[in-house]
Amino acid sequence: MSTATEQRMTTQEYIELEEKYGAHNYHPLDVVIDRAQGAWVTDVEGRRYLDCLAAYSAVNQGHCHPKILHAITEQASKVTLTSRAFRNSQFPLLLQELHELTGFEMALLMNSGAEAVETALKTARRWGYRVKGIPRDRAEIIVCANNFHGRTISVISFSTEESYRDSFGPFTPGFKVIPFGDAKALEEAITSHTCAFLCEPIQGEAGVVLPPPGFLAMAAKICQEKNVLFMLDEIQSGFGRTGKLFAFEHEEARPDVLIVGKALAGGFYPVSAVLASRDVLGLFKPGDHGSTFGGNPLGCAAARAALQVIVEEKLCERSAELGEYFLRRLRTLSNPLIREVRGRGLWIAIELTVAARPYCERLRDLGVLCKETHERVIRIAPPLVITREEIEWACERFEQVFQPR
Repeated sequence: MSTATEQRMTTQEYIELEEKYGAHNYHPLDVVIDRAQGAWVTDVEGRRYLDCLAAYSAVNQGHCHPKILHAITEQASKVTLTSRAFRNSQFPLLLQELHELTGFEMALLMNSGAEAVETALKTARRWGYRVKGIPRDRAEIIVCANNFHGRTISVISFSTEESYRDSFGPFTPGFKVIPFGDAKALEEAITSHTCAFLCEPIQGEAGVVLPPPGFLAMAAKICQEKNVLFMLDEIQSGFGRTGKLFAFEHEEARPDVLIVGKALAGGFYPVSAVLASRDVLGLFKPGDHGSTFGGNPLGCAAARAALQVIVEEKLCERSAELGEYFLRRLRTLSNPLIREVRGRGLWIAIELTVAARPYCERLRDLGVLCKETHERVIRIAPPLVITREEIEWACERFEQVFQPR
C-alpha cells in the first residue's frame, strides 16, 4: 500500500481493516492515533486528544520524548541487536544505572512485563529449592485476588478473573490466592513450602485499588520473619506513576524482588527487568534462563535515556503534586452515578455504579482519552509531563460528561 493511499484513509477504513485482519482480543475506543507528542495525540484526521492513559503507564515521560528519541535513533545507526551470545556496550551501563537509581544489586533484563513476571516466578522457585530447602516441585507462591500480572499460562493460572482463564486450562499449579490487603490472611497462608508472596502495591487493572494503609510494610515484615521472598510487581506503578519512584516507597516496604517494565524505556521499546540481591539473582547460571532480545543495545539505550528523563525532569515530584490536584478536582464532581474517586499520584480511578465505557466514549468526543477497566471504572493515568493547565482543561471535560441530567 502506498503512502498516498494511507493518507487518504479515514478512521472508519482503518477500523475496518483491523477488524477484518486482526484477532479481536481487544476492544479499543474507536480513535486511530497517527502521531503524538508530550501528553497529546493526534488521529488520522487531525483531531487532537489529551492522552489520559499513557499506554497503561508505558509513556510516563510523554510521547516521543526528544531525549529518548535521540538516544534510540543514535543507537539504531550503530547496532540494534547482538543477542546475549555476545556482549554489547549499552547493557552493562544500564545495569549500573539501575543499581545506582534503585539500590538493587543485580538485574535480569527481559522485554515485556509478562516475561519479567515469569522470570520472577522462576527466580522465586529456584530460591525456594536452592536456598530455603523446599522439597523439589513443592514450592508455593502466594498471590492476591483481583491481581493482574500478565496473560501467560502461568500468570492466568492464579488469576481470579474468569474471562482471563476461560478455555485456557489446564493451569499451572503451585499458587495460593488471598484477599488483597489482608495481612492476617497472608500470614495464615504461609507454610514451609512457601517461597514467595507476589503482589501489586496498587492494583491497576482491578481499578487503581489501594491496599489498607500499612499493609505493604506488614507484608514485608511477615515475609522476612517467615523466610519468604517479598516480590512486588511495579510494572504499572513504577517510575513515578504514584508520586514516588516506586509505590512501595510510600510505606518504605522494600521488596526482595522488584519487577519493572513499561515506562522503563519510555514507550520506545519493550524493556522489563527483575531486580534483586546477588543472593537471589546470583542463583542463575549460564543456560538457566534467557531471551534473544533481552538486554539488546537498542532497548538499553532507550531505557538509559528514559531513566535520565525521570530524574532530570523530576517526574516523580510532578506526579505527586499534579496528582493531588487532579484527584482533588475530580472529587468535586457531583453525580449520583459516581461511587468513588480514588488514586495516588497521577494514577486515578473514577468508579461508577453503571458501565463506564459510554462515559469514556463521551470524553473521547470532547478530546480526552481514557479507558474503562472492570466494566465500571474509568482509569486515568496521563503522561507525567502533563501540565496543571492541561489537567484543568481535562477536568472541564469531565465536568461536562458527569453533569447531572
